[in-house]
Amino acid sequence: MNCCWGMGFGMMFLWAIVLAALVIGAILLVRTLSQSNEQAGSGSVDAASGLDVLEERFARGEIDRDEFEQRRRTLRS
Repeated sequence: MNCCWGMGFGMMFLWAIVLAALVIGAILLVRTLSQSNEQAGSGSVDAASGLDVLEERFARGEIDRDEFEQRRRTLRS
């Protein structure tokens, strides 16, 4: 009976290491995915220049010609 106790504790120790590795891997995966999502969200705004956004708003009728010209001058200065 004494030989089996050592193997039992060894198996418990092995499973504890496997469980810890899975938990750490899951945490790292979630952190990596959340960081990549944050970067993708902020990058989409930077991709379009301010003038492009302004022209789109003017084309959709959200702003009138005077406001468009004023903001365009501001962006170019």
